[in-house]
Amino acid sequence: MAHHAELARRLKIDIYFADPHSPWQRPSNENMNETIREYLPKGIDLSVFSQTYLNDIARALNNRPRKCLGFRTPSEYSLN
Repeated sequence: MAHHAELARRLKIDIYFADPHSPWQRPSNENMNETIREYLPKGIDLSVFSQTYLNDIARALNNRPRKCLGFRTPSEYSLN
C-alpha cells in the first residue's frame, strides 16, 4: 500500500505492518487461519469447492462470537 502514511493521516489512525515470516506479530490473523482450517484443510485447491459452500463458510465465520469483539460476532460488530 503505497499511500499508507497519507491514509493514516487522513483517517487519524495508526497503521502497522508485520515483518515477513513473523506470525507472532499478527495473532488475530493466525487464529483466523486456524479457524478456517476447520472447514478447509491447508494446501487444498479452493477451486474444488462451490461458491455457495465458500459463502456458507464465510457466513458461519462472520456469525461466530469473538473474544476480541467483546464476544459479539463480526456481523454484530459491523452494525454498530
